[in-house]
Amino acid sequence: MIPTEFDYRRAATLDEAISLLSETDGKLLAGGHSLIPLMKLRLSEPGTLIDIARLPELKGIAQSDGMIEIGAGTTHHEVETSQLIREQAPVLAECAAEIGDPQVRHRGTLGGSLAHSDPAADYPAVMVALDAEFHIKGSGGWRAARASEFFQDMFTVDLAPDEVIVKVRIAPVKYAAYAKLHQRASHYAIVGVCAALDLDGGVCRSARLGLTGAGSHAVRMPEAEASLAGKSLTADVIDVAARTASDNASDLSSDLHASEDYRRAMVGVFTRRAIEKAASR
Repeated sequence: MIPTEFDYRRAATLDEAISLLSETDGKLLAGGHSLIPLMKLRLSEPGTLIDIARLPELKGIAQSDGMIEIGAGTTHHEVETSQLIREQAPVLAECAAEIGDPQVRHRGTLGGSLAHSDPAADYPAVMVALDAEFHIKGSGGWRAARASEFFQDMFTVDLAPDEVIVKVRIAPVKYAAYAKLHQRASHYAIVGVCAALDLDGGVCRSARLGLTGAGSHAVRMPEAEASLAGKSLTADVIDVAARTASDNASDLSSDLHASEDYRRAMVGVFTRRAIEKAASR
């Protein structure tokens, strides 16, 4: 299909983009891999497209005060190939490498994926597990939002119409891994699990588990996390965590790709794989 008519504006600065959001019924355009298909289906009909793809304020990957900062306009390919991310948070680079195909990874952006919050997107599970912090700017100024509270429902996030995700902050993490059952054509996650572990001498002091693809939005799995805390990660302990994740999974989807029962079973399978891979690092 063909989108409805729209105006096109290229913002020269972040503040100009925010101003245009406040003044129009506009949508932000960066990579466009989420927005343009919706416009072609006329599920989204913005009056103005505000191009932010070239804004330097949204670019860059750097380390600051011991944290990794990633501009929201950073492409998936740049996340995948960043030496800093590969060394300090390899799970995020590995997650980026799982997204779509090379064409998508070279154009799609981190911030666009997070703001769109597709139920089957990969980044949200990793961001929840890494306890990422999103720095957001709007007409009212700056604020920060935790990933665990940012994703609220299907295509619904904690972001006002005049706000922009500017950057993402995560702490370096070694013992983390992402395991995904992907839909073969799109590479979206039917089920995706990220495990981030705090290990000390083989004992798991704490764990964070993020789940995507299974329901309406990315969530943590607190019951499975609690089953790992304070324990050595033996095969039996990991099995209990996997069963706990499966048993407590709620709001599961059922569609042409997988039934609710199948997704529940795969939550357990991929929780086990993510924990085992994270522990093996």
